[in-house]
Formats: sequence, structure tokens, C-alpha cells
Amino acid sequence: MKKINFMLTAFRDGFQSVFGARVFSCDFLPVVEEAAAAGIEHFEAGGGALFQAAYFYSNEDAFQVMDNFRKAAGSQANLQTLARGINVVGLDSQPRDIIKLHANLMKKHGITTIRNFDALNDVNNLIYSGKCIAEAGLNHEVTITMMELPPGCDGHSAGFYETVLHRILDSGIPYTSLCFKDASGTSCPQKVFNTIKMARKLLGEQTPIVFHSHETAGCSVLAYKAALEAGADQIDLSIAPLSGGTCQPDILTMWHALRGTGFTLGIDYHKIVKLEQSLREALKDYFMPPEATMVNPLIPFFPMPGGALTANTQMLRDNGLMDKYPEVIAAMGDVVIRGGYGTSVTPVSQFYFQQAFNNVMFGPWKKIAEGYGKMVLGYFGKTPSQPDPEIVKIASEQLKLQPTSANPMDLNDANPAKGRAAAVAMLEANKLPTTDENIFIAASCLEKGIAFLKGEGKIGVRKNVRKEQKAEKPAAGAKQLLVTINGNEYNVKLDKGTAVINGQNYAYDVKAADGNGVSALENAATGSSVEKFKEVHATLPGTVIRILVKPGEHVKAEQPIMILEAMKMETQVSSPIDGIVAKFQVNAQDQVQTGSLLALIKYE
Repeated sequence: MKKINFMLTAFRDGFQSVFGARVFSCDFLPVVEEAAAAGIEHFEAGGGALFQAAYFYSNEDAFQVMDNFRKAAGSQANLQTLARGINVVGLDSQPRDIIKLHANLMKKHGITTIRNFDALNDVNNLIYSGKCIAEAGLNHEVTITMMELPPGCDGHSAGFYETVLHRILDSGIPYTSLCFKDASGTSCPQKVFNTIKMARKLLGEQTPIVFHSHETAGCSVLAYKAALEAGADQIDLSIAPLSGGTCQPDILTMWHALRGTGFTLGIDYHKIVKLEQSLREALKDYFMPPEATMVNPLIPFFPMPGGALTANTQMLRDNGLMDKYPEVIAAMGDVVIRGGYGTSVTPVSQFYFQQAFNNVMFGPWKKIAEGYGKMVLGYFGKTPSQPDPEIVKIASEQLKLQPTSANPMDLNDANPAKGRAAAVAMLEANKLPTTDENIFIAASCLEKGIAFLKGEGKIGVRKNVRKEQKAEKPAAGAKQLLVTINGNEYNVKLDKGTAVINGQNYAYDVKAADGNGVSALENAATGSSVEKFKEVHATLPGTVIRILVKPGEHVKAEQPIMILEAMKMETQVSSPIDGIVAKFQVNAQDQVQTGSLLALIKYE
């Protein structure tokens, strides 16, 4: 009987795959302690989207959460995080000083192992990051990313993964284990068997081999069984309610699937049953997106990782665009094929989704998402296959960048807007301490990280209102409304310039219009003829992250005046005319909707 090791993924991948990583640590840390008492020794404890989400949505310090996780799990537990090669824990790539700082800080804050992957399977992106992880005294789990492609497409085969593994071995990257990571859960079980069998033959019997998948396409248990039969030593499992669907298979499901075979998980299933009851109770108030709980048989045709699927649907909900989800996900296939077949795992899966979103909202290829464009132009490394030359040309024209084959770290080292010095400058400009932790927060989270450090962080965690609780009584003067738009109902409370829509806060302003349909705001701002002013409205919903000019400043037509963020993409808002900025109607961190009044520009 072969004992199969497993890592419990509920407290990182589970959160990411169900809630888009939007959780409060106080709700789950007691369950971590109970899991350790139940005999679980290997936990996924951070990294991936969970790092940024702490600052973006939970208003918590990810480093403090990791410290508290270590206390809850105990000193002997193997705590593991997920790193994205040269992107570490963000969507954008980093210079060498930040990559090294990441590894050192993970070690400082109680982490044992880092699973390190590159979504393009460009081994050059794993060499330095892997070296930093090993030098920090951490276990480096070097990773090859997998997925399935629609029938008739080439690019992801056992032979391709063998080529990547040979490159890893030839590069001399230090590692303690090898993981094959199928974030979309789409790899055919037979391909999984062939791939693991190939790796075991190359590596011998001593190197631990891990296989990671999701249940999104309904094949994960079969794929796990194939991996074990081919020689894998470890699989990743979760616990309800963060199992199945977009997550990993449940420990109990896999335990049952292995009964009567030559494999065992070595668990006390009674303790796991009790542990799952505790986690259900701890998370009972959280909104459970329905798409997180189901198998989607169409996922192999437009591979979207479990950990990215719900993160994106949560952002669509934030911006009132959930009705666009079917169109966006249907547009994924073309984006993957024409983008060079990078594995659909964060950050590349995010680039795919952003480009599919833009193709739906603006028309096919009318607006290239920055991350997708930089990827096809080579700024994140080499894609497995050559991107479509037409898309490369469009991306180059829109982003005003030339294709490159340069090492991304060299480009980042030379970029004055990136790295330790740039992060220190951001901190000093905001009169914040320049600790290593703050430097990394600034480098990886930019304006949102600075907002957190200044005490201006926002909460974006979705919890349900318990049915037995009475609805909150509106404050004096507040209006409670039920608004129906295109058949969708929205609970809206208007109170002192804030609209609370389905639990999310938005700044709003309503002014009466004069007989000509011109807003009274313009009249109030000018005291003169309204024809001399031009309103600037949001063309998409999003969050104001930067205001670039001040009232009274002269601006030119097409000059950017602020930056909005939606779907983790930045969009410039430009002045429509030459003029003077008369008034802003929004502040940084405000949420706006399509058509929201952002600013007034006075004609010169």
C-alpha cells in the first residue's frame, strides 16, 4: 500500500477559486488550528491572488496573516505559497531586487515551501526566481504548467512538457520537488498519465512529483488516479465547502475513490468530516457564487482556471457587468489560440480574460489589454507557440511598443518605475516607513498598497445578510429603493452622497437639469454660460485609482486626467477638449458606473 501525500489547498486555492480570495483571516484561522489537530501537516497558506487580495479587498496585511497562520498550524507544519516566477505574487513582472525580496520575506514570515511556475513555461523565468527561493532556505517546488486545448490545436502535449522538463534540468535550477500544475483542470487523464510517467523515468524514484488540478471540467479525480498510477507522490486536495466545482477534489472524495486500490491517504475520515463541518460554519455568511459550485463541461473549449474564474466573476459583479460573463467566456478560445498558447493560469489567464472582455465590450481587437499585448510582444518571455502576426501588429500599434526577445528581468531592472528604489520613493512621498515589507507591498500592489498602508484601504468581501436578521433601518434622510434594470433587481440605499448597491458603496451625485437639459452642476461651477464647459463621463464602470491633474490646471485634448481600474486593467480618462479643469466629481478609490460624471473641463 503506497501512502499518498497531499496538500490541503482550502486556505489559499480554495478561497481564490470560490471567493476570488476575498476573505477575512479571523474567520478561517481557528479552522486551520483544528485542521492541524486533525493531523494535516501540509497547508497552502498564501501567495497567488491571496497576497494582493488581502490589501485590495480584506484590508488586512498579508504578512501578518502568514504569521498568524504559522501560529495556528504549528511550528512543524509545511506551509506552502504559490509564486508566479518573475511575477512573484502579482500580474506584472518584477526586477531582480523585488524577486529576491519576495523569497526572503516568505522565509521571514513562516513559509516552508514555494511552488514556483511560469505560465508561459519559459524556463528562463524560473532560473533566478528559483535560485532566490533556494538561497532563502526554502523548498523550491519547480513547476510545469498544463492545460488541454480544443480539438485540432497543438501546443500542450506530453512531448512539449518533456521538452520543458529537459530545459529545467539543463538549466541547473535548484529544486526539491517537481509539480505539474493544471489550473484549469482540463488536461485529459491519459495525457496526465503519459506526462507523469515520462517525468518519473527522467527523474528516477527519489524526486517527489506532485500533480495539481481542479474539478472545473469534471475530470480531476480521474486525472489524479492516472497521475498516481504513473508514479506521482502527492496530489492537492481540499475540504468542503471549498472543494469540487472550481476547486480541488475533496479529501473525502479522493479517499473514497482510492478505496480498494494500492493507494491510501492515511487519514482518519471521521476527523475530516468534523473539520468540514467546522469550515462550513466558519464560512456560512459568505456569498457563494453559483458558478464556483458546478462542473462546466465547456471549460475545455475555453480553459479558465478555477482560481481565475471566480476572481473575474466577482469583479464583473463589482462593476455591474455579470450579464456579460457568457459572452466573455465564449470569446476566450480565440484569444488563447491567437495569443501563443500560454497556459491558462494566472497571470496569463487574467490576460486572456481581459482581452476577451475587451473584445466583447469594444469589438474584436479594437482595444488590446496591456497584459495580453505585452505577452504577445514578448515582454513576459517566450510563448510556447508564435502568436498570430496580425495580433502582434495590432498590439504593437496600440501599445506603441515593439516586439522584443530581451530578458524581461533586464527590462524591468532598467525601468525606473519598478524596483526597490521606485517603491521607496512611493513610500517616502506618502511619509510611510520604508521597511522591507512596505517596500514589497508598494512594489506589488502600487496605489492600492499605499492606500492600505495609509489606512485608506477598502473592504470588498461579500457576505450574505442573514434572513433572520431585520433589514438595517435607513438613516434619517436615506432612501431605500428596489431598482430593476434589464430585468435585474438591485437593492439601493441613497445616503449623503453614497449609494449602497447590493452591499457595495458607490459615490454619486444628482443635480437638476435646466430647461435645455444642461446640468445645474455646470451652472453652479461657472456662474456663466454653460456652453463654455464640457462634462467628462465614465465609459466603463470601475474604480478611480489616480487623478493626474488638479482643478485649475490647463489640459490639452486627449490628455489623460485620471486612471480608472476595472477587471485589473487600467484605463485612461482623457480630456475631450483643450481647456481648464474646473471640477472633479470623484476622488481616488471611488467606485463609478458607466455614465458617471467624473469632471468638468472649461473651454479656453
